[in-house]
Amino acid sequence: MYLCTWNHKRFHMGIFSKIPATSINDLTLQLKVNESVVDRIERRRSFFPSEWFPQSGVQLTWPHTDTDWRDMLEEVTACYIQIAYEISTDEKLLIVCPDTAPVEELLTQKLPQKALANITFFPCPTNDTWARDHAFVTVINESSPELLDFGFNGWGNKFEARLDNAINKHLYSSGLLNGNYNDCLDFILEGGSIESDGEGTVLTTSHCLLNKERNPRMSRADIEEKLKDLLHIQRILWLEHGHLCGDDTDGHIDTLARFCPNNTIAYTQCTDQDDEHYTDLHLMEEELRQMRTLQDTPYDLVPLPLPEPIIADGERLPATYANFLITNHKILVPTYRQSDNDETALKALQDIFPKYEVKGIDCCALIRQHGSLHCSTMQYPVSVIK
Repeated sequence: MYLCTWNHKRFHMGIFSKIPATSINDLTLQLKVNESVVDRIERRRSFFPSEWFPQSGVQLTWPHTDTDWRDMLEEVTACYIQIAYEISTDEKLLIVCPDTAPVEELLTQKLPQKALANITFFPCPTNDTWARDHAFVTVINESSPELLDFGFNGWGNKFEARLDNAINKHLYSSGLLNGNYNDCLDFILEGGSIESDGEGTVLTTSHCLLNKERNPRMSRADIEEKLKDLLHIQRILWLEHGHLCGDDTDGHIDTLARFCPNNTIAYTQCTDQDDEHYTDLHLMEEELRQMRTLQDTPYDLVPLPLPEPIIADGERLPATYANFLITNHKILVPTYRQSDNDETALKALQDIFPKYEVKGIDCCALIRQHGSLHCSTMQYPVSVIK
């Protein structure tokens, strides 16, 4: 058992020059190296891309003294610096924070020039740091990317989120992003609650999407219809089981099961029958075994170990290896100073992504506020970040 002693929970605008939006023809030219992706663009003029679809960059929303990180700001900032380094040495990084000057000064001291050249800072007031859940969800269509601005209400009205819910409008007004703005603020949806295979299927959990603190007047059928229309998807696969102790999100899919290439799903597995998660995660595993691809074949299931319990203030934290980030050339995996489990998770993901560099990032600081690496980031498909 791993003991911690920290408490629970989770930066106005600048002037930027605009660049003409990238057309779908430009996008196709950029992707000629991947003929299968080009084929899919030609077949489906609008689609919700997978996370391994070519990216223009990743967003981080930086921790600061007016967030719940205030009592451990140095530790969490060190984690964010490492995440920023791994992203910005590979692709563009967009950092959102209320006061950009001190963050830029810090990263100038900590990161090489190659990385700094890829970073754009955007000043904007924020409540918290979980970009996965308040940032744009992007759909690719035949004219330009579509930036969907869903409502964010602090994971079902658990926490204050008014500032975070306004980030996307400020960001779009800045001119830093290519694409068409789609106001979906009347529908509550967090990015961490949906997984796309890029082929028309979304994986999610009923415990989260059907939570009455999100869209109380909508039935499962209503939510399915809404998502199919907005995300241009064919179907939704629902998990009825799967929950981690200490989870504030009501069962975000990115803590439990993740789509990977070649009809693969990496998922959190519990093998200890004495663990409080065993029954529910075992039932989730059985659900995954029954799921079929659009071609009516079973998914290739790859288990990820459940970390040993990490405790803070007597409460177990929702540590999970499923909360990894896919970038253009790297798989960034949260680790928890548990050598055997960390190594097992890294190896499993390396086997799934043989052409990627799999890198572990110590996320013991992040998990103290009940989130991890994927929760703190949001990727944007190619052509979105200028």
